[in-house]
Amino acid sequence: MSSLNLLEPAFARTRLGSGPGLLLAHGAGSSLAGTYGPVLEGLASRHTVVGIDYPGSGDTPRSTTPLSVDDLADQLVAAADAEGLDRFAVSGYSLGGPVAIRAATRHPERVTALVLTAAFPHRDNRLALASSVWSKIAASGDRELLAEFQLMMALGTQALESMPAEQLRQTLGHVAAGSADGSSEQTDLVGQVDVRHDLAGIKVPTLVISTTDDWLTSVALHRQLAETIPGAQLAKIATGHLPMLERTEEWLQLMTDFLGRHHA
Repeated sequence: MSSLNLLEPAFARTRLGSGPGLLLAHGAGSSLAGTYGPVLEGLASRHTVVGIDYPGSGDTPRSTTPLSVDDLADQLVAAADAEGLDRFAVSGYSLGGPVAIRAATRHPERVTALVLTAAFPHRDNRLALASSVWSKIAASGDRELLAEFQLMMALGTQALESMPAEQLRQTLGHVAAGSADGSSEQTDLVGQVDVRHDLAGIKVPTLVISTTDDWLTSVALHRQLAETIPGAQLAKIATGHLPMLERTEEWLQLMTDFLGRHHA
């Protein structure tokens, strides 16, 4: 199917840069800026970057109904329509990975390449437990406790243990302040999504970036993506679930090098 002129864009969106189209799908409990902010300028220097904020993130109001990966994928493509992009690569981080995959399978004539970072095709037991706890804490409204849980689970061991106490305190405050209002609904979706049946049908060049010290999405889940998507490449970053903070330049370089080769 194609969503060209099919769906009205309903989510807040961002457009930057010029060049070949690149859509960005952010992670749960975050936002476009929260996920891609540190690399947006670098990506926009080579691409027309379009990204959305999911319901409850950025300027997009919270949803009154459960989220679905199909709706997120279709809204991402609707944002591309609104910005005049006919064909585009899609970069998806964490929950954005299944969103990108579903965009490629629902709109195959429009997607030219995929970059999947710290992503997953379905929940394993650890991710199911983590997303359940995350959702419950977010629903409670205790942002400080949520920030503690997020840092404990998302930061790699080296990054977390190298933080002096004052830096850790400041980081917790920053994370608490930036938590998405829709974190509970978005992490509920993490525990439900399953795109395993989509993987074998993906026909575009795909890069899977594995975050090798990741306590949320395991290396096994990253490897499953790389081994099941035909012709997918696997790259590794020695980081936890937050390469945008722990290995910013390395993450950007992997994405831009791949897109430069496969997305002209």
